[in-house]
Amino acid sequence: MNRLKELREDKDLYQKDVASFLNIDQSNYSKYELEKINIPIETLKKLADFYQTSIDYLLYRTDERKQYPKSRVK
Repeated sequence: MNRLKELREDKDLYQKDVASFLNIDQSNYSKYELEKINIPIETLKKLADFYQTSIDYLLYRTDERKQYPKSRVK
């Protein structure tokens, strides 16, 4: 299953809920879940924070769902 869909369903949310949070159309969010379009980096950051996970987890680079500690350097 797609990780974005899995995370969304774990929170009992609809695509329109997450799309509203991201300030995008539900149809665009659906394309993210279906992996039809690439997700912009800023959106990946927002999704990782929203789901309290890492971008690496969203991109299948790790199976560790835990969020990384925040960096002190900005």
